[in-house]
Amino acid sequence: MSNLFKAEHPFSNYWTHQGGLAEVIGVLPSREQADILVAKFFDAVDPVYPMIHRDTFKNDYVHFWSMEPQERTTADGSLVALIFVMLAMGTQFVDLPSPEEKEQTAEFYISASHQALRMFSYLGRPSMRSIQTMVLITYFLMNDNHASDAWAFAGILQRQAYALGLNRDPSIVKPNAHPQEMQQRRKVWQAVFMQDTFLSVIIKLPPTCTHTDVRIEDLTEDEDAPPDHAGATDTSFIRSMWALASIVQGTICTPRSLDHAISQNPAERARLVAHFQRIYHSLPLPFRTFNESAICELARRSRRLARQTLFLTSNYYHCLMLIYADEHESMACDVRATMEAAHEAISSYFLFHTIFDGEAGVWFHFQHRAFSEALVIAELVRSQPPGSNMDPMYLGAKTDILKMVGILQLSSDHDIVARTRVGVLSQYL
Repeated sequence: MSNLFKAEHPFSNYWTHQGGLAEVIGVLPSREQADILVAKFFDAVDPVYPMIHRDTFKNDYVHFWSMEPQERTTADGSLVALIFVMLAMGTQFVDLPSPEEKEQTAEFYISASHQALRMFSYLGRPSMRSIQTMVLITYFLMNDNHASDAWAFAGILQRQAYALGLNRDPSIVKPNAHPQEMQQRRKVWQAVFMQDTFLSVIIKLPPTCTHTDVRIEDLTEDEDAPPDHAGATDTSFIRSMWALASIVQGTICTPRSLDHAISQNPAERARLVAHFQRIYHSLPLPFRTFNESAICELARRSRRLARQTLFLTSNYYHCLMLIYADEHESMACDVRATMEAAHEAISSYFLFHTIFDGEAGVWFHFQHRAFSEALVIAELVRSQPPGSNMDPMYLGAKTDILKMVGILQLSSDHDIVARTRVGVLSQYL
């Protein structure tokens, strides 16, 4: 679980002892540049992690910029931290003249976000906004090849979420709260819970967000929600990911973290697969209509919805692949089912790369899953029995490996992680 070629502290220290929040605010870009990066955040990041009430943030953001420069130093430090992490993540998704400039600019903004949290004394006073900021910082660190730092920082985040009571049913612990506040508490808890679960899948360490009485069915549609697409909305996406994470946590994360079998025998595996399939088939139709033409048409109508569908599809089929690939003394790997699930999972990454171009290389967990899927496919192809060279499944599998290598090669000249992965997969070709 070591960092991928980055061992330095993730938050570079540009700050003086006496500078305070004013020093952080002083390094904000121009309003015009900030608007561009915040808009990019809401375009590329918010669709797959929709935990921020956009109108509320917009009002706070506009008010912040309307203040006189000296007055801004009295602003809420958690708001400043949230703005800076949006700038950092927005920078990861925009085109800049050089990869080095993009990386340095994004890392400078993330350091500013962390410093603003420190000025807010976030360790001793968790708030909804500070937790939203920490969720995004964790994703930034993953994208920035600081996987170990992301895991450690997420541990603090999860304790903060518990301290704020986000794991509790808001109708019980805050019965007099406004419905919108209850809604936001559920959304933010889901964001923390989902991040914990799927990060645990990747690095095979124990999940932490295990104690909660928040109910999926209590999450309702926002009054100002845009028209849905055959039942697919931000809220239904959150509920879909929540339902998937709930089963993944206990059936995949926990046993893998202890090097235990996911299933004890083929019958148990079949029951687990059937459980996953029931969840998948209960999703709104757009989230489970997965083929290239349907996704491209979906992206034409709603790029936001297309992003959500591809993220959901990737997670679902990756988990199925892990279930089918599980093997031990009492049970063999189901080779055909593993390769079919891996193909569906990696195809979602290929489509994401086709439709959203450079974004696919930014999302660490999406690309890492795809690389893991390619590796599983490559191992199974290598161990194929004699005479299966012309089997369409194996021919398709080799095509998947070649596609993954081709995508990684696009950034291998400046990205050592991509270059290393190209080297690993090329050994199988």
